[in-house]
Amino acid sequence: MKRLMLALSLTLSAAALAPAPVLAGATDTDEERAARWTEIKTSIFGDRKVEASESAVKIDAPARALDAALVPIGLTLADKDSVKGLYFIIDDNPSPYAAHFTFGPAADPGEIKMRVRVNNYTNVHAVVETKDGRLLESAKFVKASGGCSAPMGMSDEEAMKGMGEMRMKFVGDVQPGKPAEATLMVRHPNFSGMQMNQLTRDYTPARYIQKLDVTYGDKLVFSLDGDISIASNPVINFAFKPEGQGALKVTAADNQEGRWAQSFPVPSASN
Repeated sequence: MKRLMLALSLTLSAAALAPAPVLAGATDTDEERAARWTEIKTSIFGDRKVEASESAVKIDAPARALDAALVPIGLTLADKDSVKGLYFIIDDNPSPYAAHFTFGPAADPGEIKMRVRVNNYTNVHAVVETKDGRLLESAKFVKASGGCSAPMGMSDEEAMKGMGEMRMKFVGDVQPGKPAEATLMVRHPNFSGMQMNQLTRDYTPARYIQKLDVTYGDKLVFSLDGDISIASNPVINFAFKPEGQGALKVTAADNQEGRWAQSFPVPSASN
């Protein structure tokens, strides 16, 4: 919450200085964007060095989003065996810190896909944390507007129906000794706190998945720390290392003390 309030304060302060009819993110200079990134990375990483490295992580994102509330993001890691964690940051969102993945021994962290909200014309950053403590970042510019405040298109009650229900889809055949790919879908509105209820004209309080853990047997695949920038009804594509028979267990918790858990049997490996 402290992270979110700090980010909101910084964003509102910047907005107060900008001409009202113009989106600040659309008119920022390269120098202003660089200054913004310096401020953000200091707030997240402190005095740790963050090195620019376009080769460490590739960001697949649309140059102009078709739907600012559902922006597809793909993150491909060049040296997956050296990766400890992965941060995704949306510089000009009210809360820039979008997601932090920590990978465990059952992970195959070559690629992560998810959907996010983008509130303004902005740089997005992916920062890889290596096992030896280095931070390597890549950036991409995305044009979008209003993703964090976009209404759900239904009542809050409808958006919350079935909250916490999960589905898992396994992509292709599970084969011995090879990474298996899966898609996790979680039903949750991930309210940003900036969306107006179209009936009451009040803002819906923020309610979003804050923590999500995926384990295979007794081994961690990944742990996700999330925030308001992850899109409603989160969808995450990932890969893991199957070993014999087992199940993927998913546990999720939101910032309003909602708790859910579900297990999904992994298809038997085929020879």
